Amino acid sequence: MVELRRQTLPLPAPARVLACGAYLKNRACLLDGDQVWWSPPHGDLATPAACTALQASVAALRERASGPLDALAHDLHPDFFSTRLALECASQGALPARAVQHHHAHAAVVQAVHGSSGGPLVALALDGVGLGDDGQAWGGEVLALHGARCTRVAHLPPLRLPGGDVAAREPWRLAAALLQAQGRDAAAHFAPQVGLPLARGVVQMLDRGLNCPPSTAAGRWFDAAAGLLGLSLRQAAEAEAAVALEQAATHWLEAHGRPALPAPSLALDALCAELADEPDAGRGAARFHLALAQGLVQAAAAAAQATGATQVALVGGCFFNRLLSREVAAGLQAAGLQPLRPDPVDPGDAGLALGQAWAAALALQED
Repeated sequence: MVELRRQTLPLPAPARVLACGAYLKNRACLLDGDQVWWSPPHGDLATPAACTALQASVAALRERASGPLDALAHDLHPDFFSTRLALECASQGALPARAVQHHHAHAAVVQAVHGSSGGPLVALALDGVGLGDDGQAWGGEVLALHGARCTRVAHLPPLRLPGGDVAAREPWRLAAALLQAQGRDAAAHFAPQVGLPLARGVVQMLDRGLNCPPSTAAGRWFDAAAGLLGLSLRQAAEAEAAVALEQAATHWLEAHGRPALPAPSLALDALCAELADEPDAGRGAARFHLALAQGLVQAAAAAAQATGATQVALVGGCFFNRLLSREVAAGLQAAGLQPLRPDPVDPGDAGLALGQAWAAALALQED
């Protein structure tokens, strides 16, 4: 028997939608009036057990619905099991299936839990990966929402991932990509740590553009900074590099106060390249965090002025980083903007299904 958990929203949804959630940290949910019914966590949909558990949860959520479903919602990525399951269930029930872009869904969670779906909303969506509307890997996004509409207005610079997914597990590769893009000798820099043949091989991949997909993901920029500062060359666990970077920055700031920073900008390339020559890893980590926060605040403020928004959603797994979250929130408040978090929903992928369902419900209403 699948145990479901109920949550009450401040406003009822305009449609009854079942959402199949993300690929990582998957959970499904049913949006039914002002009630949200959550499935248990299924974990990453990389195992047969997780996929089977999602199927059982979807069946249980359908039985829980107070009436016929209006739609099923899913991620934009066509290869996820959650996407295929949503499409299959929609076909069997002659229902519409609604694809919702990953970071739009993150932002729509805030619309749902704060009852702010009608007016303009700016969102900072920062995580490790999500398929964008252009087919590229996103994850460092400034979005403008108005009802069901979501527009990408700014983003972090794309960072190449030599080796694809391998680069997310080996931050030195991302650091090498950044140095190589700045005209630095990345092979010479990392040869002492990883060996000259491997360092040269990665640089050759970058030079030839072989298996080096670009990504704007904030998570990868954290990894690159940690690799440049020598805090993490290879990760044994998810977010290990980012945690090490945050800890180093927090300790340094407590002891030294705020360092000098360049003018606010989302263009972190030059600052990060400087980290390769930074003798104090804590100072470098602090500069990275504060520069990123200032750039995000500037971009959000510009988007808010252009759209008339007064609130900014802080969503995505990178906002588990307390230092970044605190700095961004303080900067937004100083600019006269109200930061909104998705509490009590998980800001990462475990809460994504609610955003999928809410965005799909709004789209059905506007249709």
